[in-house]
Amino acid sequence: MVRHLRAEAHAGRMLPFVVEHRGRLAGQLTVAGITWGSMCSGHVGYWVDEAVAGRGVIPTAVALAVDHCFRSVGLHRIEVCIRPENLPSRRVVEKLGFREEGLRPRYLHIDGAWRDHLVFALTAEEVPEGLLNRWRREKPSTPHK
Repeated sequence: MVRHLRAEAHAGRMLPFVVEHRGRLAGQLTVAGITWGSMCSGHVGYWVDEAVAGRGVIPTAVALAVDHCFRSVGLHRIEVCIRPENLPSRRVVEKLGFREEGLRPRYLHIDGAWRDHLVFALTAEEVPEGLLNRWRREKPSTPHK
């Protein structure tokens, strides 16, 4: 797995990140499917340890990764595709202000079946001040946990 991530990153098709919280592994985030040319886009996938879920760790990681993609890497569009029943992951993109674009029926093969996914997206023009700055400005001041 690590070899594959390194090869894809080296080829410019993926940006794998480890997410830490207080010096410990808390999750993982990957910008994958990076496409250049007239598209300049990628999609983000993530997971978080349930011990730190609800503390803003993954929204912060997603915002940092999106800002890096828009400002340093040169991407124009980022998508996040989420299974409709995955409410915690949907909450992440809602917190960050991703736009819901619709349903992709039978989009990915997971657990032995083709699963529907909702697609959320954001373009660089939608966050000229940066996604992290926008989220910090708009998020509630009190932590959930």
